[in-house]
Amino acid sequence: MTLLLVGSFCLFLLLNTPIAFAIAISALIVQFATGVISPQILLQRMVAGIDFFPLQAIPFFILAGSLMNAGGITTRLVALSRALVGHIQGGLAHVTIISNMFMAGISGSGTADAAATGAVLIPAMIRAGYPARFAAVVTASAATMGPIIPPSILFVVYGSLADVSIGRLFVAGVVPGVLIGLLLMGCTYLLAKRRGYRKEPRATVREFLVRLWEAWPALVMPLIIVGGILLGIFTPTEAGATAAVYAWLVGMFVFRELRWGDLPLILHRAVLSTATVMFIIAAASPFAWMVAWQQIPQRMAEQLIGWIGKPWLLLVVVNVFLLILGCFMEGTAIAIILVPILIPVLARAGINPVHFGVVFTLNMMIGTLTPPVGVQIYVTSAIAGISVTEFSRELGPFLMILLVALVLVTYVPAVSLFLPKLLMGAG
Repeated sequence: MTLLLVGSFCLFLLLNTPIAFAIAISALIVQFATGVISPQILLQRMVAGIDFFPLQAIPFFILAGSLMNAGGITTRLVALSRALVGHIQGGLAHVTIISNMFMAGISGSGTADAAATGAVLIPAMIRAGYPARFAAVVTASAATMGPIIPPSILFVVYGSLADVSIGRLFVAGVVPGVLIGLLLMGCTYLLAKRRGYRKEPRATVREFLVRLWEAWPALVMPLIIVGGILLGIFTPTEAGATAAVYAWLVGMFVFRELRWGDLPLILHRAVLSTATVMFIIAAASPFAWMVAWQQIPQRMAEQLIGWIGKPWLLLVVVNVFLLILGCFMEGTAIAIILVPILIPVLARAGINPVHFGVVFTLNMMIGTLTPPVGVQIYVTSAIAGISVTEFSRELGPFLMILLVALVLVTYVPAVSLFLPKLLMGAG
């Protein structure tokens, strides 16, 4: 049965079947082939997989990001980023990275960030003389900060599965997210210097202050979310709802770019995005249950136990496994299936689950840049009008930088844990 479950799943992946359908159909094949498992159990597991209070934060954060994007926030953040770093060699590429860093504090989704900033900055970079493939790769790489810097949809899913404070995960992602941004800027600067990419005119102090004033309502949003959770004012789910209301108020009454007539389309897009995430979670739940029923977690744990005495080696094995899996599966599905398996083993090795949450999420984000399932490849390549092959040729330096960031986050736990311990105490 285990061979049938895993084999059918791998076959559907090779056939390029959407991940949610690959998972669900594999579970159904096992059910029909064996007759041991009742169809009702599969349906119950699907419903139970999404019947969890913290997951209710996901649609609110998606809606908040959609409202902010429609309300004109992207152009204001790009203008602020241009005033801040445009004068550095390779100016627009740095603007792209900083803009994605700002957007990460709003949407919680790397794909949404890549689409929002890419639509504005990739054409601008191409018009300024940057190669299209460079513009696409910079945007896609910078969008990996989306689920690292809070809020983060993947942190919500991971925290729910690992029984870890989502608020603590949000805080833990701040320093690694900024570190990734700085490393990407360093890589971009060296490439721009070597290739002779242009820089933008330096903004005056007055221009910078004007851009800062225009963008401050958006910059405040992450502080409201994280600050409210830290102060115990609301739960992550309530924080998501608060963020959505705040985004609507800003877009409607501060920026004045939202109209009542825009809301149906915004809500429609938010519902579709939410349904995509929730369907993956629902489809992965019976698959994960079957994996557990076949005692695959116990077998994997037995294989990993040999490395418990060497946590650094255990993390090497887990990271390599996650990076390979991330090439073929979406991060949410991997979390549903693997997090319940890995957490007990890592806990026995003394690895902090909050620290591993950041490591896990960064692995998943690197996966979004690797074919065949790398979503951000297709989003940015479509905007830039290039092929996946052209994208891959430019990816090397940025992929190496992200792997360096992964090593730092993995083997220097303080990068993730310093801020939560400082603000929330040990835990």
